Amino acid sequence: MPDGSPVSGPGGWGVGTWPRSPVGLSRAVTALLGVVIATDLFAIGTGLRLRLFWHRLATEGAPDVHRGDGRLAERLYGIAGLAQGAALVATAVVFIVWFHRTRRNAEVFDAGVQRMGPGWAVGGWFVPVANFWFPYRVASGVWEASAQTRSDGGWRTVPRTPLNLWWSAWVAALLSSRVTGRLWERAEEPEEIARAAGLVAASDTLDIVAAVLAILFVRAVTRMQVERAAHAVAPATAVPGVHP
Repeated sequence: MPDGSPVSGPGGWGVGTWPRSPVGLSRAVTALLGVVIATDLFAIGTGLRLRLFWHRLATEGAPDVHRGDGRLAERLYGIAGLAQGAALVATAVVFIVWFHRTRRNAEVFDAGVQRMGPGWAVGGWFVPVANFWFPYRVASGVWEASAQTRSDGGWRTVPRTPLNLWWSAWVAALLSSRVTGRLWERAEEPEEIARAAGLVAASDTLDIVAAVLAILFVRAVTRMQVERAAHAVAPATAVPGVHP
């Protein structure tokens, strides 16, 4: 982290140094999360259609799965899965870039409240098991350092509700996706496939909730950092023992 005050730029952002504006990235993340929501809705619709087909097959003896409605339902469901995967990867990449930028900004705003180094804003997502906790610790430090200042220059507490709700929903959606994915893979009988398709649709609904809450979290952090940068506060001293 550079020493001394950052060079003032438009809106209080540094020029060629930190802090740097997360606004553009936040807009990209928000747009991509909208795409995630759209693909989830498509997946829910196609999943429920597939569930109906397999339910009829189990109870009424519907036509062969490789003909008619069943074939079309499976094709649409496969397309929905591919769309979901592509949207998820694109969103994850841009979100992590935004997350890392806000963490680097937080180091400038207040290094003393950072529990983990900037590198964990990227690496924390890829550590098995720990990725259920490390990113939250990073986000917690970002939230605290980005809190708005009062007109007298003092701090005021900003409730972490957007952060906590988003993280809880994201963990729940991730776990739900893994469980329902395994049920879908193991399903063989028509009744089992119909049940698994319904559960996957429910999991996709939870994913939509997590995406909406992620949008609220991204917008809240970005707004706070815009306000914080406007005060043009000099970088805080780095905390010994906290490494990228």
